[in-house]
Amino acid sequence: MNVAATRRQTGSFLPDINNKHRGTTSQLSRLKQQKTSLRSNPAPDKPAQIISKKEVARFRYRPDQFLCVETLQDGFHRSFADIFFLLSSDRGRRAAAEPGSALRSQTPLQDQQEKLETMRLHLTRAEQAERTGSWSSLCEQRWLLGRYFSAPEDVWLSLHFHHSCADREHGGRSRPATEARACLAELYLQKGDLEEARQQAELCVKQAEDGGWLDPDGRPMMFRVCRELWRIYSRIADASLAASRSDEALALLHKSYSISTECEDKQMEGEVAYQLGLTYQSVGDHDTAKQFFNSCMQICGTLEDPHGLVKAYRAMAQSLESEGQIDETIQCLETLADMSRISGLQDKLADACLCQGNIYCARSQYVRGCEFFQLGYDVACSIEDVTLLQKAQVLLAGARSRCLVMKHMGDAESSSNSALRRLLDWGDNRGRQDASTEATSLASATSQ
Repeated sequence: MNVAATRRQTGSFLPDINNKHRGTTSQLSRLKQQKTSLRSNPAPDKPAQIISKKEVARFRYRPDQFLCVETLQDGFHRSFADIFFLLSSDRGRRAAAEPGSALRSQTPLQDQQEKLETMRLHLTRAEQAERTGSWSSLCEQRWLLGRYFSAPEDVWLSLHFHHSCADREHGGRSRPATEARACLAELYLQKGDLEEARQQAELCVKQAEDGGWLDPDGRPMMFRVCRELWRIYSRIADASLAASRSDEALALLHKSYSISTECEDKQMEGEVAYQLGLTYQSVGDHDTAKQFFNSCMQICGTLEDPHGLVKAYRAMAQSLESEGQIDETIQCLETLADMSRISGLQDKLADACLCQGNIYCARSQYVRGCEFFQLGYDVACSIEDVTLLQKAQVLLAGARSRCLVMKHMGDAESSSNSALRRLLDWGDNRGRQDASTEATSLASATSQ
């Protein structure tokens, strides 16, 4: 072919180039270089380079169209069907979205060439594995695609590929398919679809138990799946309690407790025991609640988990107080405060002090209550916890006001000269005397 013929070919092609398509800039530069090279080196002994139909197609079609055509030309019909379906689904989702919604502002899938290329790579590998009957490899490729689409806007793609892996008749009980089903449980839990998450997790537990696979840390995969199932049961139990269905919540938590003991997962067992204790506490069964709190304490002590110990002691103190066992409650809170101080859990220390202050004030021991409220206030100031600080301020102010009231009521009922002098002095200095001075002098005043 001579140079003139080549120029006619390139001249009829270049005006049709659409610079808005991705990936065309480098191709255009290369063609321009070829054209310049032909003009500067019109040697008749060198044949002119011919543009292939594939290169022409890159300019003629959109990236997604070219990818679909190329996938078909390579003989991967199932992969083409999957990609075409997802592209159509994306267009349908965007068309159905409300104007101005987040979905409308996202880049269409057809314009995200990297994602399309990744899909084609793994889908064609999966199709090759299907042709040879390598079902585990097929599931692995689709599971990898499900993990690849981890961005929040790509959850629908992740669900599609994980389902296409886990729900297969052939290979649906392989390790990749089991891991895909575990991912489905996590995704549905994130979406708030608790029943679907529960169904996927329960199926996954059975598959993991039958397969006997290990995770990267050398522990049975079933442990991970059981923990996911426990989280799902906990969320459903919370929803049941909020709807006043305590029996349903307790049944789910007992199932979680049985799973944790069978798996010999002590951390999970301690967490479930604590949740069971709180649930029994909420329905007024404090004896059973204390049994589970004791179990949680023992497990957390074995695991050297100070956070778990502190929250278990806090819950135990609440049950003891509800039963009217005030001395035991104070002892429990003192232990809680000591553990919080040793472990450096300052927020828990402040909370324990405020709880003790409330108990003493409930017993009309306002001076003692003020001491603990002051301790809680000081700790809250040191950790700069605004919410805790405001709570301590209110409690401390209320207790001090009661101290003053009790003091002046006693003086008003007394007929002694010293009581009368105190009342007169208080009237003269009212509004100017520091409340803390009044509170600290209460003990000596009442003894006179």
